[in-house]
Amino acid sequence: MSNSPLTPGVVPGRLPADVLARNFSDHEPPLAAHEARVAADRCYFCHDAPCMTACPTSIDIPLFIRQIATGTPEAAARTILSQNILGGMCARVCPTETLCEEVCVREVAEGKPVEIGRLQRFATDTLMEKGVHPFARAAATGRKVAVVGAGPAGLACAHRLAMKGHDVVIYDARPKAGGLNEYGIAQYKAVGDFAQAEVDWLLRIGGITVKTGMALGREVSLAELQAGHDAVFLGMGLAGVNALRAPGEDLAQVRDAVDFIAELRQAKDKAALPVGRDVVVIGGGMTAVDAAVQSRLLGAETVSIVYRRGQDRMSASGYEQEHATSAGVRIICNAAPVAVHPAGAGVEVEFAYMADGPDGLKPTGETFRLRADQVFKAIGQTLTGAPEGLTVSGGKIAVSGAGRTSVAGVWAGGDCAAGGDDLTVTAVAEGRDAAEDIHATLMAARA
Repeated sequence: MSNSPLTPGVVPGRLPADVLARNFSDHEPPLAAHEARVAADRCYFCHDAPCMTACPTSIDIPLFIRQIATGTPEAAARTILSQNILGGMCARVCPTETLCEEVCVREVAEGKPVEIGRLQRFATDTLMEKGVHPFARAAATGRKVAVVGAGPAGLACAHRLAMKGHDVVIYDARPKAGGLNEYGIAQYKAVGDFAQAEVDWLLRIGGITVKTGMALGREVSLAELQAGHDAVFLGMGLAGVNALRAPGEDLAQVRDAVDFIAELRQAKDKAALPVGRDVVVIGGGMTAVDAAVQSRLLGAETVSIVYRRGQDRMSASGYEQEHATSAGVRIICNAAPVAVHPAGAGVEVEFAYMADGPDGLKPTGETFRLRADQVFKAIGQTLTGAPEGLTVSGGKIAVSGAGRTSVAGVWAGGDCAAGGDDLTVTAVAEGRDAAEDIHATLMAARA
């Protein structure tokens, strides 16, 4: 059940339990062994593979697909995981349609790419289901590193540091490790508690201690971490949510989409989750799509995504937009919220039509209203409580090189750091690369 007070029109149990179970089952079922071999045979194994260049973690995609084609998926998994230790989750949530699969020569020639994401899932799932962890720690270095945030960036950093022989302590504000993989993605993309299973599997490397309920600036300070560790990596993500800056956004019917998604991810009984009959989601990214689609899956009758710019400017991929519309979500573009008005038991959200010209967005003078029982804000997140002394750029921690901040001995990566694109796979790459730089720095200091 939601921790928020229910408002009229927002009720649980809109759909029977069996329907909810189907709605929140695997969005893309895993490939069977034979299907994976057939899918792998479509790969041309390009020497100058554009798919590999498009992957933020630079996985050797032709190699791992060839390994699947030759019947060695465990070897394929090692190829993947050596570059992306969270390759299992990335196979489920990564927008492959705009990365590796978009540039696949099969996509360019035929409009049907090699199913790289599903093949990656087949390989990593095969290895994980056998309980195998393919990496071992190096000899202990005697160095200790603090990692703030147990999300993709922090976990990738911690694992790589542990492999190098360092002792790592991860501090995370939430009750569970996993970050957005655990709290921030659509339930149907990672079913069966996969996020926690992947964290448990990752920790089998050894040398990593996880301390939950430990928020930076609340239970522990950066100065304390610096005093007790040889290096610090900040990967705590973005805890704040941007404001609509519209009158009425403080009404009970208006909520942050990230809180709704987190509640849904943690709910054991989907039938107990309340949802409105009419839902409006404001935003144009993946959070907006995930909140809108899942509202429909819970039984909302009308769900609208409203985005201030044109549909081609939405950060959610075309594939995700199509998935939303196929689930019955209406997408309204070129409209920005003006106000939220009380209306009976619910609200009406007033929008102004916008024109996107050389001078930016300008209202056209036309407005319209949408009735809603629930309104979800999905207009981006912000950094809160950046430690004093760190340079902040564009609302995020400024970094140079492989995540070096303005403070010596402190690195940052993932969504809290400037320069990224807010993708799980990018956060993994930044955490991994920062770990390599931290290791090099610590070893150089010891020499």
